[in-house]
Amino acid sequence: MTMLTALHQQRLETVRDALLASGASRVMDLGCGSGALLSLLLAAPQFERILAMDASATALQVVRSEVLSAHGRSNGRVQLLHGSWTEPHPSCSGYQAAALVETIEHLDPRDLSRMEQTVFKAYRLDCVILTTPNGEYNTVLGMAPGEKRDPDHRFEWPRARFRKWCRGVAGRHGYRVGFRGIGEGDIEFGSPTQMATFQKN
Repeated sequence: MTMLTALHQQRLETVRDALLASGASRVMDLGCGSGALLSLLLAAPQFERILAMDASATALQVVRSEVLSAHGRSNGRVQLLHGSWTEPHPSCSGYQAAALVETIEHLDPRDLSRMEQTVFKAYRLDCVILTTPNGEYNTVLGMAPGEKRDPDHRFEWPRARFRKWCRGVAGRHGYRVGFRGIGEGDIEFGSPTQMATFQKN
């Protein structure tokens, strides 16, 4: 198992545990990809209703054929939705919590405000959990200045920039926010993944 593969599994488990700790029973996985987090959520009886959304129809087909088929009857708790989490969707009402795992870095920075208005205002969630790469840690990975971990990433923020943005979002929408690193940390550059947990005041 490579370092990044192990990190991805640790990230998913950390997000699942944070959702469990929130007490939510109705949760959304926004930007679900091929369903790795969804599989963990289905294994936890606390989550009675799960919405998994992705902009890729191909990814959702993988979820149907691999994740839902593997979980049998329990997949009746799941709604799959082809769409974007930068635009409000009526199917996303009535949920208590949402996770956005390694998603915001794929957005054009100009679209962050649309995501903010959708997730933090329109959906009226009690808890939002968000992870993104820590750009400072790329030095530890031996990457060149400006190099990104995925060619589709539009940005990879340093910790100070991420925390400033999160605190702004929290202040504008009535949340408090806490931070933690995921993965083995470096004394100077921090952990490879940074996570924010937003709780409604």
